[in-house]
Amino acid sequence: MAARNPQPEPTNVTEYSVSELAFALKRTVEEAYGLVRLRGEVSGYRGPHASGHCYFRLKDEGAAIEAVVWRGVFSRLKFKPEEGLEIVAKGKITTYPGGSKYQIVIEELEPAAAGALMALLEQRKKQLAAEGLFDEARKQDLPYLPGVIGVVTSPTGAVIRDILHRLADRFPSHVIVWPVRVQGETCAAEVAAAIAGFNAGIAGDGVLPDLIIVARGGGSLEDLWGFNEEIVARAAAASTIPLISAVGHETDWTLIDLVADYRAPTPTAAAEVAVPVRSELLSAVQTYGVRMAGTMRRALEQWRSRVTASARGLPRREAILGLPRQRLDTASGRLLQSLRANTQSHRGVLARTAAALRPGLVARRVATARDLLGRLDRDRARAITARVERARQRLDAQAKLLGTLGYHNVLARGFALARDGEGAMVRSAGAVHPGEALDIQFADGHIEAEAVKHTGTRSPAPKPKRPKKPKPAPDGGQGSLL
Repeated sequence: MAARNPQPEPTNVTEYSVSELAFALKRTVEEAYGLVRLRGEVSGYRGPHASGHCYFRLKDEGAAIEAVVWRGVFSRLKFKPEEGLEIVAKGKITTYPGGSKYQIVIEELEPAAAGALMALLEQRKKQLAAEGLFDEARKQDLPYLPGVIGVVTSPTGAVIRDILHRLADRFPSHVIVWPVRVQGETCAAEVAAAIAGFNAGIAGDGVLPDLIIVARGGGSLEDLWGFNEEIVARAAAASTIPLISAVGHETDWTLIDLVADYRAPTPTAAAEVAVPVRSELLSAVQTYGVRMAGTMRRALEQWRSRVTASARGLPRREAILGLPRQRLDTASGRLLQSLRANTQSHRGVLARTAAALRPGLVARRVATARDLLGRLDRDRARAITARVERARQRLDAQAKLLGTLGYHNVLARGFALARDGEGAMVRSAGAVHPGEALDIQFADGHIEAEAVKHTGTRSPAPKPKRPKKPKPAPDGGQGSLL
């Protein structure tokens, strides 16, 4: 006989699907652990996901749990998670059915202890120090008397009042306040933006301050943590305007204190460092003025004493002028005698010269000069006459040549010269058109004629006309050989 399939034994165990069990566990865990505070070390933190949510693990020596911070909660956190930092997270325990794992959904986050923050702070110090942000060589000198001071602080706290009051007491200056939150999750971003904004000149109608003061009152390490953020330290290091850090009390040190160009123990001390005391400056100026006047008086007295001492060593005026005076007197005594001797000498020369001058000699010289001038005039006249004669002979030769080569001699032998109406010479009968006016020149005058048709035979002589007054030839009367 064939074996029968065994029948399942009856049982009272409830049967679940995977989803039913997963969501049942989810409800059970959420009801049992609705809100917990969980201490652990941050592990696997890589910053916010592309969606804005954060995923990491909290662990201790024996276990680990997944953690998630939703995007909206992460933006409100006062303290952000960092790798290796021990924190206390407040949130709900739940499960993730898709992965069969439980996790904590964090709603609040705070450091587990001050020791954890100090460890993180030391880690940041080492990193920034390795980059050279704390080096003294990169720090700028503070201006002695800044005209404009930019203050980064809360506009409602006692810090700004203390700074303004102290500046007014010492040296009133123009102050531009950039209001920021000095505590909380947005503190670091606002302070960094204020420092960058002052350097960009976007405050106070574009006026760049000569000095920046970042100030805050005292508080706990957590309260001052915004000034330990890396973004604030880097903004202070990048400032081209000298910066004074006055955060907390004298015993409080933050990263911005290490990066700033000068660290003041308190905001009031920052105001004292920023400007000198005006009354002290006035007193110093007056003191310097008195000292300068006294120095000038003493210098004048010294120079007067030196001049007096030098004057004593100089010889007296009578001693200096005595010898020149004696020489002058001696020379003036000899002057009259020398003048008389000079006059006598010139008189003798004049007498000898006058003896050589006789009237007859002068007359002969004048006659000789006149004879010479007469000969010169006659020679000049003969030269001019000869030149004129030569020119006349050349002109007569040219006139004779003109008479020989001129066309008037040809006309005198019985020839005539025909011209057209424009005065141009007619060279052939074919160049003359019937009816054209002609001018015919003979040796004794001109006649006007009109051309008729050429037949090759002689035409009867025209009726003689009354001769007109001869016209001058276009070429000035000479004509042409043709």
